[in-house]
Amino acid sequence: MVEVRLCNLDELVPGSVKRFDVADHKIAVVRINGEVYAIDDTCSHGQYSLSEGEVWTDEREIECPKHGSTFSLITGEPQSLPATQPVAVYPVRVDGGDVYVELAA
Repeated sequence: MVEVRLCNLDELVPGSVKRFDVADHKIAVVRINGEVYAIDDTCSHGQYSLSEGEVWTDEREIECPKHGSTFSLITGEPQSLPATQPVAVYPVRVDGGDVYVELAA
């Protein structure tokens, strides 16, 4: 595994999503109540960018803007149809105000 710095924590607006392109990964990053989540940016159902969708802060989910499937920011599991396959989630660490994500080497 390799750890990559994405941004400063202050660059993440609480309750919204920001996309990062890191190596071969497109990652949607969400900040909710001091927690930061990183999830694969591509919907497993329709190949659309999840970072263009709505964040459901109370549920800790992100919605695909094309078909409305939601995915858990914690597990990547789909929470509603039509998606049935999970998307990858990535371990996140915040250190000294910097946000890091752990990726497979």
